[in-house]
Formats: sequence, structure tokens, C-alpha cells
Amino acid sequence: MALHLQTFRTRALSAIVFVAVMLAGLLWNQWSFLALFSLIHFGCWVEYQKLVTRIDPEYKYINAGHRYGVMLLGWGFMLWMTNADYRIGDYLLAAWGWELMWIGAIVFLLTVIIAPKFNHPKLLAHSLLGLLYLSLSWGLMMRLWNNMSQSVFTGRPWIMPVVLIASIWINDTMAYIVGSFIGRTPFSAISPKKTWEGTIGGALLAVAAVSLIGYYTCGFPVRALILISSVAAVFGTAGDLFESKLKRLAGVKDSGSIMPGHGGFLDRFDSLLFATTATWLLFTLL
Repeated sequence: MALHLQTFRTRALSAIVFVAVMLAGLLWNQWSFLALFSLIHFGCWVEYQKLVTRIDPEYKYINAGHRYGVMLLGWGFMLWMTNADYRIGDYLLAAWGWELMWIGAIVFLLTVIIAPKFNHPKLLAHSLLGLLYLSLSWGLMMRLWNNMSQSVFTGRPWIMPVVLIASIWINDTMAYIVGSFIGRTPFSAISPKKTWEGTIGGALLAVAAVSLIGYYTCGFPVRALILISSVAAVFGTAGDLFESKLKRLAGVKDSGSIMPGHGGFLDRFDSLLFATTATWLLFTLL
């Protein structure tokens, strides 16, 4: 297939902007980290609700209290999961998050009571799934910053999120390259372009690359690097397939168009959603 120069330029430019924004948000300070993932949180919610509306047209008629109350509840959870580094004066942001969670929950529940005909149990289930799928993951991402980073690595508080995100990017890239050269066996009907060869080869190369680079350049513990990159490969792939299933049910190619040539928020962060929860759970248990 011939290279379409204009399409390539659009994809390359948007990718450069995306990486620059991500690095600034991840590395600047705790507030840029929070701002970055707050933006991602709300962007994912908007796209998720649009997908659900296409899957279940009745979801279109939920009222504003339901639609935005559940988002507010989820964002409150994110703020509640922040640590003592997030404070304004003597007041912890986590305390504000706790209050915001209650406000969002009350608004959400009041709409269910006031307008029950527009809040059928299945419509509530769609929103509750969104809380588990989106807000839980991004809340746990706030825990990976500093709280868990310092218990696993020594150094900057952003190390663990950066290692996880880098693992996913490397895995996706290696899977694409390996699959392009030797991919023959379809991995899943949900995502026909994925192959077993690409998935397995990408995972092995990602684990090797992250472990070697992390150990020889920064002296990070190999065991932790292997665990994080393995989680990123396995659960990142699962997250990608889950979002692909949602898009297939909704009958769309992309979840949104925030990145020209690359899709929306869910398209960019589907792997990270599953991998973040799995990483937090794994290292909490260990």
C-alpha cells in the first residue's frame, strides 16, 4: 500500500504533540500529573457515554444529573486517592475529593429517585461499569504516583507510571513490528489485525527491553521491571481488546477524534486502563 504523505504528516504531528503533552504532564510536578489524568478521565467518560449510547440508544435519555453526577463521583475518587503531596495550604486535596465523591453520589442518586423512568437498572449498570472501567483505573493511577513508586523504586515519584506507560508503548510497537513481519495466526476475532506471533513476540521484546534499559541505565530492580512490563503486555492487550469490543458493538472505528489520525482518548489509553488496575493490585498484594 502506497504511503499517503498528508496522512503520514497528520499522524506524525499529532503523535509528537501527544508525546510532548504526556511528558510535560508526567514529569513536571504533581499538579501537572493530576491535571493530565483529570483531562484524560473526563475525555474517556465523554467517549464512553457516546459509545454506550450507540450500543443502547435508551442511554441517550439519561438526565444531566445522571450523566455528569457519575463523572463527578469518579473525579472525586481520583482526588481522594491522592497523597499528602497534594495540599492547598493545610487542606489535603484528598479531603476535597471525599466531599466531591459524596456530592456526585447524591446528585446521581437524586436523579434516579426523581426521574426513575429515565434511569432503568440497565442504564445505571452502564454508568456503574464506567466507574469501574474508567474512574477506578485513573484513581489507582494517582496511587502509583509517589505512593507506590517510592515503595518499589528509589528516585522520582513519577517513575512507576512512566515505566508502566513506556512498557505499554514498547509492547504495542514491538507487537506491530513482529506481527507485520511474521504474523500469520489471528489472535482474536474482536481485533482481526492482531496475531499470536505479534502479541507474543511484542510481549517478550517489551519485557526484555524495559528490563535491560531500566536496569543498566537507572539501576532499577529487575524483578519489578519484569513484573510491570509483563502486566503491561498481558493486561494492556486485554484492555485493547475490551475497547475494540465496545467499538464493534457501537459500530464505530474510533472512540473519538481528539488526535487526528489516531482516534480518541479511549483509543489511546485503553491498554493503560486495564494495566493500571492490574499493576496496583499486583504490587499491593506483593
